[in-house]
Parts: sequence; structure tokens; C-alpha cells
Amino acid sequence: MQVILANPRGFCAGVVRAIEIVERAIDLYGAPVYVRHEIVHNRHVVNKLRQKGAIFVEELDEIPAGAHTVFSAHGVSRAVEQEARQRGLPVLDATCPLVTKVHIQGRRYANAGRAIVLIGHEGHAEVEGTIGQVDAPVYLVSTEADVAALDLPEDAPLAYITQTTLSVDDTRGIIAALSARFTDIVGPDVSDICYATQNRQTAVRDLCRVVDLLLVVGAEYSSNSRRLREIGVDEGLPSYLIADGDAVDPAWFDGIATIGLTAGASAPDELVDSVIAALRRITPVTVSQLDGIEETLEFSLPSELRNMPKRAMPSPMQIPAE
Repeated sequence: MQVILANPRGFCAGVVRAIEIVERAIDLYGAPVYVRHEIVHNRHVVNKLRQKGAIFVEELDEIPAGAHTVFSAHGVSRAVEQEARQRGLPVLDATCPLVTKVHIQGRRYANAGRAIVLIGHEGHAEVEGTIGQVDAPVYLVSTEADVAALDLPEDAPLAYITQTTLSVDDTRGIIAALSARFTDIVGPDVSDICYATQNRQTAVRDLCRVVDLLLVVGAEYSSNSRRLREIGVDEGLPSYLIADGDAVDPAWFDGIATIGLTAGASAPDELVDSVIAALRRITPVTVSQLDGIEETLEFSLPSELRNMPKRAMPSPMQIPAE
């Protein structure tokens, strides 16, 4: 059986930075370090950090006074930031810089007197943080039907911003619906959409053209991982979202010659390796990789962590040995 890896796949720069912040904080300050919300949407990553001394909480009142605190990559509301200041918690902010950019865009539009339309998924940690960062009415839409249901006059001054785990393809129809309905609406350039989300979705579309079945490694509650699986379904392929190699079902592969394999932006490559190992327990496997975009972007760390020795991060471009 042939396995073809998507390129790029797995960790993005924002996830690498967030994990690095937690690990360096533990090295610098000692355990425990408290993290508000899961640092990224992958339990494997979270459990490894927990073993090193991270304690994950949902609310700041679960954190002892004076304890070192990390905000997750998804970002937090201004109310959470204010609560941390009032409690005197020393905070390291692991919010992805691309999420922070959306916050800044939202506030800029609000300061210009515009109501904000946020394209995203209700209940997602990033969406909740973004809504709480904007001092203006924020209207959340997930579909074109949501746009039609907005209780706003057609000449209302609006601006749209987007959840970073949505790609240009995910938002195109909603943005078109907004532009068709409202006469005074502005938004960021498509180049401001998260590069990692777009790259991984483009890679999966390319992959689907040359395989019989798609496997996506990622958490069920990871928005970007679910979307990768949905792309496979849209392309007409049997497509499965799996946490790791333990979730592989041999029955999926009857009559299948070529498997496409990718991973969401918060899934480490060791989980991809575990899937390949599981496949090799079923049948002989050869592994190759599609040509794709090489991601070289790195985000800087908080100043207090920058002078520490950099931890080695596994390359998401490695191909497991035969």
C-alpha cells in the first residue's frame, strides 16, 4: 500500500511558539506553570506538557495567587487580561500573533465606528477571545444563512474579521453574501487569512487528486483538523479524522491502494508516525511526500524567554524510514 504525505502538514508557527512558551516557562520558573485553556487543541500535546509540569485550567480563579500563568494560543478576552492584572498574576501570552492581528483589526474597525461581523464558529476559544477584545457590537456568522438573518440595515457601517482557522475558501461565500447585502462594509485583504490554514487545505486538495482514501491526524474538537477531513469528503473520498495510530481500522482499506495522510496544525508529527506504523502492521507500506509550500515563518517569543537555549522541535517534513 502506498502512503502519500501532504506538504505542509502538522504544526504551524503559532503552535510551535505556544508549546515553546510553556516548556521554557517551566524550565525558567519551575513547575507548576498554569495554562488557561488547552494551549493548543490536541490532547497528546497537552498531556505531554502536563507531565512536564503544566497545569491546565479553564478560569483564572483556579490559579493560586502569584503563580506563573500562560494564555493559550487561541487568545483571551480583555476581561480575562484585566482579571489577571487585578490578581497580580505574572502572565506569558502565547496567543498566536495572527490571532492578535485579528484583535487589532477588530479594534481598529470599531474605533472607526463600525459594527463588527466575525466569521467563525460559536463556542470556539478563539472566537470567544476575539469577541471579548473588541469594544463594539460583534455579530457572529458561520454560514450565508446567518448573514441573511442579521438584523441590521443594509447601509449600516460594518466590517468583517475572521477566525484564523478558516481559510480563504471557507470564508469566500460568506464574504460575498455580506458584500451583496450591505452597502458599507470593509474587511481585511485575503492575504491576512492565516497562512497555515490555507496552506494545509490547499495541500489536502492536491493530495485528494492522487489518493483513494484520506486520513487526517488531529483532535475531534480541532476546527482546522475537522475541516481537512471535510475537504476529503467534498472531494468524494472516504475520509477519517483520527487521533493517532490506535484509531486506525483495517476494514477501511479493503480495495484501497493509495492513502493520503495529513495532520492538523496542532498535531505533532510523531502522531503521523504512529499512523504509518499502524498501517505497516496491516500491510507493507511505502511512504512518499507531495511537493508543496515550504513554511519558514517563525514567531518571536516573549522577551523574558528569548535568551534561553532553543528547544529542538521535530521537523514536520520528515518521512518515516521504511
